[in-house]
Amino acid sequence: MAELSPRRIAENLERVRERIAAAGRDPAEVEILAATKYVAADDLPVLAEGGITLVGENRAQDLIANQERHGDLFTWDFIGALQSRKVRDIAPRVRLIHSLASDSALRRLEQTPVEEILVQVNVAGEEGKQGIAPEELGAFIERCPVPVTGLMTMPPYTEDPEASRPHFARLAELAAEHGLTRLSMGTSQDFEVAVQEGATIVRLGSVLWR
Repeated sequence: MAELSPRRIAENLERVRERIAAAGRDPAEVEILAATKYVAADDLPVLAEGGITLVGENRAQDLIANQERHGDLFTWDFIGALQSRKVRDIAPRVRLIHSLASDSALRRLEQTPVEEILVQVNVAGEEGKQGIAPEELGAFIERCPVPVTGLMTMPPYTEDPEASRPHFARLAELAAEHGLTRLSMGTSQDFEVAVQEGATIVRLGSVLWR
């Protein structure tokens, strides 16, 4: 990754907001989450200088280490695969966990309650990918001991953003069916399609740095 600069990040943030507007949404309605998996801990203050306010961590150990160094700079979310044994470590440190997808994690939430949580849905039915099957979502939400306020998905990788549209549209349908308001979907290559289909949080990486 190229050396980060606050000015470039600020310019990229503005371009992202312009692209969201061009896609037909009010940028104020869509949270821009910076996915920091490939950002060195020493570079996190540069993101803050560039205007990033919300970050998403993929690994529990990185969340803990980075928050202890830079906790006051951002609002923190967890966006990686959620291991049940890590729930106790993660939950008190974040605003939102985007990736609840197992009954073992549900049981840990009974002991470590949070104000709200997102459920990851395997909309495309990809074998081996984390996420609740759409047909099992209602029962899973009912079993959750904390309020579920939204859904997250990661569609199959593709270089064609339009290929992701049916999966984003289906997630929005599921959210509406269950009265949920948050939709975490869309990454650097397809966020415009995601916001057209109702995303309220987009998880961006390279489009913010390059």
